[in-house]
Amino acid sequence: MTLFVFVGSLLGAMAIGVPVAFSLMFCGVVLMWYMDMFNSQIIAQNMIAGADTFTLLAIPFFILAGELMNSGGLSRRIIDFAIACVGHIRGGLGIVAILAALIMSSISGSAAADTAALAAILLPMMAKAGYNVPRSGGLIAAGGIIAPVIPPSMALIVFGVAANVSITKLFMAGIFPGLLMGISLIVAWLIVARKDNVQPLPRTSAKERVQATGRAAWALGMPVIILGGIKAGVVTPTEAAVVAAVYALFVGLFIYREMKVSDLPRVFLSAAKTTSVIMFLVCAALVSSWLITAANIPAEITGYIEPLIDRPKLLMFVIMILVLVVGTALDLTPTILILTPVLMPIVLKAGIDPVYFGVLFVINNSIGLITPPVGVVLNVVSGVARIPLGRVTAGVWPFLVAQTIVLFLLVLFPDLVLVPASWLY
Repeated sequence: MTLFVFVGSLLGAMAIGVPVAFSLMFCGVVLMWYMDMFNSQIIAQNMIAGADTFTLLAIPFFILAGELMNSGGLSRRIIDFAIACVGHIRGGLGIVAILAALIMSSISGSAAADTAALAAILLPMMAKAGYNVPRSGGLIAAGGIIAPVIPPSMALIVFGVAANVSITKLFMAGIFPGLLMGISLIVAWLIVARKDNVQPLPRTSAKERVQATGRAAWALGMPVIILGGIKAGVVTPTEAAVVAAVYALFVGLFIYREMKVSDLPRVFLSAAKTTSVIMFLVCAALVSSWLITAANIPAEITGYIEPLIDRPKLLMFVIMILVLVVGTALDLTPTILILTPVLMPIVLKAGIDPVYFGVLFVINNSIGLITPPVGVVLNVVSGVARIPLGRVTAGVWPFLVAQTIVLFLLVLFPDLVLVPASWLY
């Protein structure tokens, strides 16, 4: 009955249009009322405790780094570098989009920001070259969702805080699966793009490639500094976020000089708005998380799936399917915050590695960003490129299938995550 009260109050509030953060607080209040332990101080204390975490400081700084990267010209130079390398081959602009998405994912960790930058720059070029525009938009959207998987990832930070799992280990474990997602997109793109009558870009000379690499060197150095610093133990993920923001600010102002001091208030305000939304969600979710534990809801769910506890792979399949369904209706961060406190006790009881689970959980939630009817990243592409959402949704299906296949391959073969992660720890 407690589980029904929790789920019913949460879904009921969202169904009538209550924002997710307030829905989380509402279901917490309903749970307290049901258990006859209502106390407004519990809500206030858990919200304050939720925000008062040093690790969460990484979120505003990585968001700021992404905003500075787009405003300071780093994103455009990364795309120019990818065009110089592979733009001349058949289907090359699609491969450019994927390579640029992989590089930008290792800098900002924001699916929406990376997708907006790629769509604004590459979609007009792809349309001019003769590529199918909805399919190209779908590819860019699918490339953008690699950002929450490859470090630095805000989604992995949120999961790490909610599940009390090492964020450094999550970061290292996310690298290889993120690369697999990129490879799957390249394969899918080369298959579906054969139908397009396209005009490849002119082949760049060796000199032009060197020049493009030189122009992008400062931008390409950013992921090396971030990941290298974390791997070497010089900085924590939170400190790496500060370094990334300062580095992007310095390069944008003094190296590329595409950003002026007068642009900074706009950039800071945009980062602050995004941060406030995420942090309020985190604070509200920790209220419901505390009450989920107090109401012993994980034990109630464990009772329903007891036969699967001794079969970890089958349990993972069931959980992944559940999360895929939830992801069609909820955004990435709310899904992580709602389901993590419910699922983690079950995962630990089944003996599943929490780092492995966290990476697959975040991949699954990332796929939800391009899954209709919500599909936040699909909406970004639609808005930036001014393409009807229905057409972008139709174009994303081959790439959605490719990344879902990768997800379930990782369920079948956990060593694809655990072995490369063990090399990097």
